[in-house]
Amino acid sequence: MQEEISILIQAQYPLIYLVTSEEERTERAIAMIAQAKSNQRRVFIWTVTHGIVEYGQSRHVTQHNTVSPEAAIQWVIQQKEPGIFIFKDLHPFIDAPATTRWLRDAIASFKDAQKTIILMSPMQQVPIELEKEVVVLDYPLPDLTELNQVLSRQLEQTKVRRTTTETREKLLKAALGLTRDEAEKVYRKAQVKAGRLTEAEVEIVLSEKKQLIRRNGILEYIEQDETLDSVGGLEELKRWLKQRSNAFTERAREYGLPQPKGMLILGVPGCGKSLIAKTTSRLWGLPLLRLDMGRVYDGSMVGRSEANLRNALKTAESISPAILFIDELDKSFAGSSGSSDSDGGTSSRIFGSFLTWMQEKTSPVFVMATANRVERLPGEFLRKGRFDEIFFVDLPTPEERQQIFNIHLSKRRREIARFDLEQLAKVSDGFSGAEIEQALVAAMYEAFAQDREFTQLDIIAAIKATLPLSRTMTEQVTALRDWARQRARPAAASVAEYQRLEF
Repeated sequence: MQEEISILIQAQYPLIYLVTSEEERTERAIAMIAQAKSNQRRVFIWTVTHGIVEYGQSRHVTQHNTVSPEAAIQWVIQQKEPGIFIFKDLHPFIDAPATTRWLRDAIASFKDAQKTIILMSPMQQVPIELEKEVVVLDYPLPDLTELNQVLSRQLEQTKVRRTTTETREKLLKAALGLTRDEAEKVYRKAQVKAGRLTEAEVEIVLSEKKQLIRRNGILEYIEQDETLDSVGGLEELKRWLKQRSNAFTERAREYGLPQPKGMLILGVPGCGKSLIAKTTSRLWGLPLLRLDMGRVYDGSMVGRSEANLRNALKTAESISPAILFIDELDKSFAGSSGSSDSDGGTSSRIFGSFLTWMQEKTSPVFVMATANRVERLPGEFLRKGRFDEIFFVDLPTPEERQQIFNIHLSKRRREIARFDLEQLAKVSDGFSGAEIEQALVAAMYEAFAQDREFTQLDIIAAIKATLPLSRTMTEQVTALRDWARQRARPAAASVAEYQRLEF
């Protein structure tokens, strides 16, 4: 990134927009560029609190009357010497007509003047008047090399002279995705808390990532204790996931395998789609981040929703490899085609940005999405290459229902031999996994109210008292099956089970 900025400055690009929250680190990088023989320029920094100050000097040595953005840009125009002028957090003022006009005047005056204005802000906001003039760059977070310098300095301060390569690698990868300042703080935190920096302190470092997700507000860090064994049936889907359990390792890259992009799980509600997504995190040993599309949309400011999505995706990329989980994708993007009439086109822009990111992302972020109503999904989501695979989760077969009863009964009682699982599976024909669990819970409540242990008959009575979704929404379930038969891969063990149409 430093090389790219240096080239732009040498090429006399007048306006550069750096999206970053790491001011000091970015300032140091720009100062190093300015000191290079190919540039040799002075660096000035503007803030709304101190006006213009030359880099490296005390904040008290300011240029008079440059606190306002317009006065500061005018001062920059009047300078005759080559220079780099960093404006911090100009985004709240950049839409003001006077500020935009002064920036355009500055750009016009910079021809052959070897002067560059760099806008530095944690959020991107570019007026339409400047779109043709500005170069927007996302300043990257520290890589492993830079984090290694931070870790080495902390180890020196703790007088730890030697550490194993494996321990160092785990500590570094745990901090990947944090800013330099965050990495320094969390290494110090681990040292204060444990009095050392070893492999055992990796969890302390990872806790900082969880804080990062919480601060984001749009992503949710999901911790899952359940394993893939907690999912009844779906053997073909499980086999596919187990095959890719080491897909993000260096060994897979050396073998020549591409990184998995993602998968879409369609199916009847309550059949384990969300549970599969959550247990995959445990199987693959990757953090699971749930993207809440409801929190993405923000009508308080034009462009804010797009910025929310961009920041959420950048956060997910920063802590990759990771799984990005989007539940009920059909609800998130259902109205994107006609959003110009309802929300000024925000949904369409969000949808387009997300599709572009999915297509172009190079970071190891595996998108795992679920959907119930396939007819609501835009066609662009379903074309080949967008996801590695599209799976269809049907209602459980009799054998799968036995597995589901076995799983839920085993969670609640140690001894389940007294239950006839085959009979329960037969009585619950047409039930989803969620409906089976709720029938079992209802039977337990009935017995608990009578102060006795629940029995086989209690469960059967609860099942017969329940009208499953497969009967209340027969047309919808049949239509979904008809669509999936030719377009999706069955999640069950055999195609014959998948094509079963009787409830």
